[in-house]
Amino acid sequence: MFSALMNFMRSNNLLPSISDTERQALEAGTVWVDGQIFSGNPDFRRMLDEPYSRLSEEEQAFLDGPAEELCRMVDAYQVERTRKVPDEIIDYIRQQGFMGMIVPREYGGKGFSTLAVSAVMAKVNAYSSAVGTFVVIPNSLGAAELLKHYGTEEQKREYLPKLASGEYIPCFGLTEPTAGSDAASIRAEGVVFRDDAGEVKIRLNFRKRYITLAPVANLISLAFRMHDPDDLLGMGERPGITVIMLKKGTPGLKTGDHHVPIGDGFYNGPIVGEDVIASPDQIIGGPAYAGQGWRMLMEQLAGGRAVSLPAGAIGGMKAVAAVTGAYSMVRYQFGIPIGLMEGVQDKVAGIAAMAYLFEGARVFTCSAIDNGQQPPVVSALMKASSTEVVQRLLKDGMDVFSGAGVMQGPNNILGSGYSGAPVGITVEGANIMTRTLMIFGQGATRCHPYALPLVRAVESDDVKAFRRNLLDWLKHTLANWGRTRVRGITRGYSAGSPVEGPTATYYRRLAWASSRYALLTDLAMYFIGGKLKARGNLTGRYADALTWQVLALSALRRYEAEGRREEDLPLVRYACEYALARIQEAFEGIHANFDAPVVGWWLRWPAALFLRLNPLSRGPGDELIPQVAASIQSLGDQYERITQGMARPQEGAPGAGRLLRAFRLQHEAQPAAAKIARAQKVRDLPRGPAYEQIGLALEKGIISETEAQQLRQAHEAALEAIEVDVFTPEEYFGPGVKPAHGEAGPAVAAAGR
Repeated sequence: MFSALMNFMRSNNLLPSISDTERQALEAGTVWVDGQIFSGNPDFRRMLDEPYSRLSEEEQAFLDGPAEELCRMVDAYQVERTRKVPDEIIDYIRQQGFMGMIVPREYGGKGFSTLAVSAVMAKVNAYSSAVGTFVVIPNSLGAAELLKHYGTEEQKREYLPKLASGEYIPCFGLTEPTAGSDAASIRAEGVVFRDDAGEVKIRLNFRKRYITLAPVANLISLAFRMHDPDDLLGMGERPGITVIMLKKGTPGLKTGDHHVPIGDGFYNGPIVGEDVIASPDQIIGGPAYAGQGWRMLMEQLAGGRAVSLPAGAIGGMKAVAAVTGAYSMVRYQFGIPIGLMEGVQDKVAGIAAMAYLFEGARVFTCSAIDNGQQPPVVSALMKASSTEVVQRLLKDGMDVFSGAGVMQGPNNILGSGYSGAPVGITVEGANIMTRTLMIFGQGATRCHPYALPLVRAVESDDVKAFRRNLLDWLKHTLANWGRTRVRGITRGYSAGSPVEGPTATYYRRLAWASSRYALLTDLAMYFIGGKLKARGNLTGRYADALTWQVLALSALRRYEAEGRREEDLPLVRYACEYALARIQEAFEGIHANFDAPVVGWWLRWPAALFLRLNPLSRGPGDELIPQVAASIQSLGDQYERITQGMARPQEGAPGAGRLLRAFRLQHEAQPAAAKIARAQKVRDLPRGPAYEQIGLALEKGIISETEAQQLRQAHEAALEAIEVDVFTPEEYFGPGVKPAHGEAGPAVAAAGR
């Protein structure tokens, strides 16, 4: 019976087919907390025991010292305007060892932890992404990373010290005009042949594009398909994708041209090769690694996708939180700080909560990688979610800044990040593909306790293994059906919680969500099966539900790791309620669009009714918003922790420098402002902003001369901080360009319409 059933499933495509490249991707890395969620019965105590690391003293000193100094050296607006990173900046990056953070110490590098590399990337990238590429690219997927894991000892000795010192500036050539998200379809070809001297060589022809640092790189790691018609390397005629290193100046290799990326003008361009001749010894790992390139890339991306792009995005979130909270209290309208208005508070609260949540996810995930995990599914969801959310937070921040957010110039703080946000969404696996194909597609097969073993049993025609795994899978489904019913009725209370107190409800509801998620996953694999690959809208909703379960757990893990700070509880509650509402939204979308006979009808109608009547969450309540917003609306320990690791511009510097100076002065003048407010309550002073009452308050002895001076300085600094840039016609149009009729004459500042 089981043999017939196995043949039926195979012939009717009831299980997903797996190509060789997909298999290498599936088998890369490890299953981490995502496996607990797919189980339907997560062990939260075990998950809370996962490492949540801190930087070493050396790493913290580097972050506070050279990384901070690097940001102080950068004129971000000038770099953005000219698209050129000054030579002295690149020299400083080289001299301080920024390019060798992942290189082991024995080869001249710093040998930093993943957490430290991520922290440095977050700080520098949030300040200037153009400068940040000189830190990110050498320390992410590329020559150093691949050599460290796969290089021969001779290659390591030759290349790693020069990569660590910055003598070699690397780039990685993967993307092509016809191979973007489908990177495995690259057409770059290398043909193995014997030259006139009888030596084995490789003739390469390729056209790569979108390659960061390509215009200035002098060491290129290039992915290509190898063709060895005479099997000179002993790996067969077509070994597969291979990675080789090429030095700048190699005959036939053309670099130096630029693309013009949106936003901050980082160095990016094409790489073209025509009859480039290379030695098999230039293959990373030597000739023995011919055809192993795709496996190498998948293994390193399994964890690496959780590092560079999430670091930049999460650094951006913290930077948005630092300046938006400040601006909301420095900017007055209708006689009060705009940050006290509910609509503005709503935006500020969302920014603060997401910055808290995603920083927890960054530390939690990087700690796992440092502890030996390489979780491809969590890496993918971290990349996709962080780059999407930072774009939304930048937009929300610009809404708070209003006119000051849309007038360009050196004093615009958020504009560059906002315009460049699509870059993070697009690169290293476009988010559309990551969400609709990778997260659930890989997760459902790899993280599910029985799916991959069952597929392997079918492929190997192992009836005994097929029977065992199929029966275990059916028991798994029935168990999660029962858990979902009971946990739904009790709103998760039956699942218990590893902690007591106000956060216990979130563990219970996440356990409830996990059991429903596991059940819905099984139903999709039973009734949609191999067609899931083509159901991107549906699998995207599954990806969303998984993503926000992992993120909610990350917020809870941070709360526990940092000692359950009472003042952080509103942030945790907001983050978890928001995440649970997104999970609820994803579940409702799955129910409404589950297109399968009978089961689909049940999910769309009776089950969907109960789902809506008994939701996981309806989102954060209004009572939370002012509490969460307040966490970044005043200087103090909580503000510092939420924005920790961000570069601090010099006070008075354009943009953030003058804003944060005004924020500090306002904080210092708060006791004096409070005295005026109390006097206004008892009608000793008329109503109105504190700065309008300085003279009368001083005359009546309500404040001292020192306090009056504090209030004046704070007001003057606030006026300066909300000013926008004004350009003369010559500055605006550039030299030699005549202004339009009526535009000649001195520049004036005008109110926006």
